[in-house]
Amino acid sequence: METPAPTRPRPAPSAGTRRRAYGLRDNLEGYAFAAPFLAAYGVFLIYPFFKGIWISLHSWNLLAVAINPAAKHFVGLRNYVHMIWGEHLVWSPDHLFWARLLGLAAVAAAIAFAASGRLRWGTALLLAGVGVAVFGVALGIHPASDGRWYDRRFWHIVWNTLLFVLLTVPTVTVVALGLAVALNRQSRHAAALRTAFFLSQVLSVTVVTLIWQLMFSPKQGIIANVLRSLGMQPIEWITNPHLAMPAIVITTVWWSIGFAMIIYLAGLQEIPGELYEAARIDGAGGWSILRNITLPALSRTTTLVVVLQIILQFQVFGQSHLITRGGPNDSTQVLVRYIYQTAFQNSRLGYASTLAVFLFIFMLGFSLLQARLQGND
Repeated sequence: METPAPTRPRPAPSAGTRRRAYGLRDNLEGYAFAAPFLAAYGVFLIYPFFKGIWISLHSWNLLAVAINPAAKHFVGLRNYVHMIWGEHLVWSPDHLFWARLLGLAAVAAAIAFAASGRLRWGTALLLAGVGVAVFGVALGIHPASDGRWYDRRFWHIVWNTLLFVLLTVPTVTVVALGLAVALNRQSRHAAALRTAFFLSQVLSVTVVTLIWQLMFSPKQGIIANVLRSLGMQPIEWITNPHLAMPAIVITTVWWSIGFAMIIYLAGLQEIPGELYEAARIDGAGGWSILRNITLPALSRTTTLVVVLQIILQFQVFGQSHLITRGGPNDSTQVLVRYIYQTAFQNSRLGYASTLAVFLFIFMLGFSLLQARLQGND
């Protein structure tokens, strides 16, 4: 019998092969752990986002499409044009004729100055190009008999939203910073006050607006009773077009300072105590310490608070919807409530999606700003 040839042992895998195998296994495990979240994220966020963009390109009546899915019509960018530019606009050579003629005469004068050497040719040609574009073309555009310029209500509501953000964000930032500096102490009273100021943050918007509706009531409100005790007339907060927006701002500031205060307290606790001790030894006062140590050390925290507040306050809805219903006369109508009203009350889902895309671009811009500022720091 022939003896079988001895089998050669397999060479052991190299270190590089083992590392690649371990890395592949780690990657597969990581993907397996992340798969449920990615699936939920795609279904509930990514898909609705692109679906909203697709709806914004259609004339989509909510009730009509619910009955007949074929009732929607593709209109391309018409909703965006209606929102920003207008509809049924035409160009006429005689529209604003004399104003355009004077403008073109000024362009001709600029070219004459250039020919006489009083103005550089490059500057003259630039002015001529701009003048022809403005006076020769742009001012000739106007709405037809059945047309109009941009959605005038939309831009008024955008201004309301910007005004709300401009009033709310600085106030929340300053008040939260002051509270954090005052309550950054190891004492029972400070802990109790921190809890009291933060409690408003855990309330729902319905409870918050109910509280402040009672506060602002001209008949039974606390503010009205205080004014009566001082011999003054109660203030009509909610029905006054000039005071309705401040009322919404006061409500939002009271509701929002708790979260911003906690962020500032976390930032204050990261500042080394040795800096304060050295400053006191050198004879620095409280204001000098705040200006030269606390505020510079909290610069990144302040950036975070401001950007987060801007993003949050641009999405304001509940306060305007529940306290004033957007009134009086649209003085407190904000962008998110306008989107809600356009979609679910007027059934114009396509145009509401266009407004939502506009809001998303706003939020994306501020998110990129936050990333840029943090990158610079």
